Amino acid sequence: MMQRIFSFFSRTVEGLHSAAYVIASFTFVSQVLGLVRDRMLAHTFGASSTLDVYYAAFRIPDVVFASVASFVSLFVLIPFLTKRVEENIESARTFLSEVTTVFTLFMVGISAILYVFVPRLSHFLYPGFSSDQFETLVTLTRILLLSPILLGFSNIVASVTQLKKRFLLYSVSPILYNLGIIGGIVFLYPMFGPQGLAYGVIVGSFLHVAIQIPAIVRESLMPRLTFSISWSDILSIVRVSIPRTMTLAFNQIVLLVLIGIASQFEEGSIAVFTFAMNINLAPLAIIGVSYSVAAFPTLSKLFSNGDREVFLSHIITAVRHILFWTIPTITLFIVLRAHIVRVLLGSGAFDWTATRLTASTMAVLVLSLAAHGLMLLFVRGYYAAGKTSRPFWINIGSSVLTIVIAYAGIALFRSNEVFAFFIESLFRVEGVPGTVILMIALGYSVGMIVNALIFWILFRRDLGGHIPYDLYRSLWQSFASAVIAGASAYAVLSMTQRFVDLYSFGGVFFHGLVAGVFGALIGVGTLLLLGNSEIREIWHAVHSKFLSARPIAPDPEEI
Repeated sequence: MMQRIFSFFSRTVEGLHSAAYVIASFTFVSQVLGLVRDRMLAHTFGASSTLDVYYAAFRIPDVVFASVASFVSLFVLIPFLTKRVEENIESARTFLSEVTTVFTLFMVGISAILYVFVPRLSHFLYPGFSSDQFETLVTLTRILLLSPILLGFSNIVASVTQLKKRFLLYSVSPILYNLGIIGGIVFLYPMFGPQGLAYGVIVGSFLHVAIQIPAIVRESLMPRLTFSISWSDILSIVRVSIPRTMTLAFNQIVLLVLIGIASQFEEGSIAVFTFAMNINLAPLAIIGVSYSVAAFPTLSKLFSNGDREVFLSHIITAVRHILFWTIPTITLFIVLRAHIVRVLLGSGAFDWTATRLTASTMAVLVLSLAAHGLMLLFVRGYYAAGKTSRPFWINIGSSVLTIVIAYAGIALFRSNEVFAFFIESLFRVEGVPGTVILMIALGYSVGMIVNALIFWILFRRDLGGHIPYDLYRSLWQSFASAVIAGASAYAVLSMTQRFVDLYSFGGVFFHGLVAGVFGALIGVGTLLLLGNSEIREIWHAVHSKFLSARPIAPDPEEI
């Protein structure tokens, strides 16, 4: 039985669409678990100060992960590891051991220093927290500093599983991560209080890396600590990693600043923003991350082989499919925003006021869904081409812009009653306290859209190639179907609301589901009438490739 299970997760997946849909399928499961996790938190705590502190405690460890652990990101390691594997297995294993040793020593040192200075940093970053909130924040942050160490090592391991195209193993890790957090909510919180929530994160981080260990052992690539370090190799990785690391660090710093601002708003503002962000990250992970992750190994190989035209063709194909999925998702999320939030979070301590505010924040954030997905793809395209400095400078500019727009929006919202009334009326949150949080969401979305536009312009200039007609056709077809799908879903909501009990979970779920399915079917029908090519490509990938992919079974003694 265990052999069959491991055989399934050890299977290789070939082809961009097949790999993307494998990753997307498991990412969907992971995101569902993530939403279950959020529902449990919302049900238990509501949009409260407890969750404000809990989510704020992630920010320093997340910055550490982005700015330190990303030095061993799989997207940086794969090109180096590819060359070592082509030489021989021993060379690759030695390389991984050196990277693991340096990473472990450095991360433990950084985490130890931060452990000491967490109180001072927290006072500076979250001036709006009370003394009780501050004490809990310091404790949770210190526990969560273990997480970037474990997830960083998981990055090293994942470079092997991705190189060997073990996308199933790579995709199941986040599922276990969320299961660990859910276990913390169910079992550890009643025992340890808020600290139990942090312990659950650590358990999930451990499971994230543990599931991938058997695969690299099977490949004879399990790293180990060593005192023999080739510093030339390490410095080469650092030189390549610095721009990417700084790029990720700025993204996390932006969130750190935004959460710090939100700590000075009404109680629960951080929870509302984080819940809305998590809901928006679900389709992003399923669509944008899946395509960018699946494309990266192929893009890296194509560029290194000098196949520039095929490289650009793969980029354009991924762009078309990201737009194909994200544009209709944006319209349906906006139309169904209240239903989505009520179904996912609206129970227990999560009241109607928190639901309305979270739904509006989600609607503002989802505007950047397509841009965020394209940004992830272009970043990986640059990394595959070995041009890691360009994303760094683009993200610095967009990060600054995001913060400036957020501050300007907050100032305008608080000083101009007409503007505030317009925003509140537009999203139907008049009279709801804490609506200023919408300005933080607006700054984030505008910054992400500008980021993607700059990436698109510079990517074409740096790597050449023309925009094929297929891309323009795909864009307008997706936009047309999205508008028609959104209008159809809204019409169904309006016509059927009198027949549905909107005060029960079943009624809200059924009402939103019927409207969403009807809108989606109308959107698909519109695409079919327009002769959309993406639908044919998806059917071919799912029917002819994904379902027929064959697993590679390990030898019995290796289980």
